[in-house]
Amino acid sequence: MKVVLQNLTKVFPSRNKKANEEVIAVNDFTFEIPDGKLIGLLGPSGCGKSTTLYMISGLQKPTGGKIFFGEDDVTELATEKRGVGLVFQNYALYPHMTVKQNILFPLQNLKGKDKMSKNEMLERAHEAAKLVQIDELMDRKPSELSGGQQQRVAIARALVKMPRVLLLDEPLSNLDARLRLQTREEIRRIQRETGITTVFVTHDQEEAMSISDMIVVMKLGVLQQIGAPQDVYDDPTNLFVAKFLGTPPINVFEGKVQGGKVYIGDEAVLDVADVEDREVFIGIRPEGFVPDENGAMCCKMRSVEVMGRDVSVVSEHDGMVSPVIRSIINADSGIDATATTIRYSIKRHKIFLFDKQTEERIRFEV
Repeated sequence: MKVVLQNLTKVFPSRNKKANEEVIAVNDFTFEIPDGKLIGLLGPSGCGKSTTLYMISGLQKPTGGKIFFGEDDVTELATEKRGVGLVFQNYALYPHMTVKQNILFPLQNLKGKDKMSKNEMLERAHEAAKLVQIDELMDRKPSELSGGQQQRVAIARALVKMPRVLLLDEPLSNLDARLRLQTREEIRRIQRETGITTVFVTHDQEEAMSISDMIVVMKLGVLQQIGAPQDVYDDPTNLFVAKFLGTPPINVFEGKVQGGKVYIGDEAVLDVADVEDREVFIGIRPEGFVPDENGAMCCKMRSVEVMGRDVSVVSEHDGMVSPVIRSIINADSGIDATATTIRYSIKRHKIFLFDKQTEERIRFEV
């Protein structure tokens, strides 16, 4: 099911009646979610991603704009008539019910032409449980399950209605690191097997990038960039997107373009003949540093952190905006951990320039 958000806006009234300042949670959001894809809504807390999800579900009414499921305008349609499946951060399972009863609950509330027989409901519930691999836990209650198992029950309950759209609001936030990894892989598998159009809300860029077909990066209610995860990482549209994606995060420096060269301090680190002179922010991905004793960029060594196949070199530079510089180097490079300085050359496709005032991307020929 294709979902189209058209100039979607949500404004909340001010909590301070004297100030009377409205809060714009989502601002003129336009986006088409292709049929059968998993889309990650990504951004920091307060960026409007959950509000967008709640408007798609019908739990919140837009202040402006429209929502379409396929060709149907569902903007004013009640939640229960939209055909959506919702999975929340806190699972929202009924503690007094078994797993089977929790999964059956949405089917038992169907009325009219959608009403199902007992056998049909049981068959559908077992299919959903088998899909999320909890079919052997049907007689247990939520208190007898791990966090990951509870989340699977919540997903099965959302899927059992065969929704047109599946909506996941920070579904992995309450799980430990190992379970998060396992459960996000399961969500990706389930989505591919069912082919249900899915919107996944998270503030964790690693989660979003690992399972999404496309990611939508938001900031203060405004859409910043849309694209395939790797494309957005490799080609950020502004400094916010560049800083938000990547682990370790991008290294940011103050510098300038002068005479067709990019300078960090007094060091000319890159030739950019097609960029006019100006002050800039310079972003360099951690994997963009190449140890080179003849390299243009000299940094003060702080430490070397062994990561197995790679090492993380922590260093400093007078031009840095980031607290430290983190460079990811192949462990076979033979970095001297006792050295006081290290020189780098920079991979051209791993360095980005941003306007000092607007923080928008300045493009140059790679």
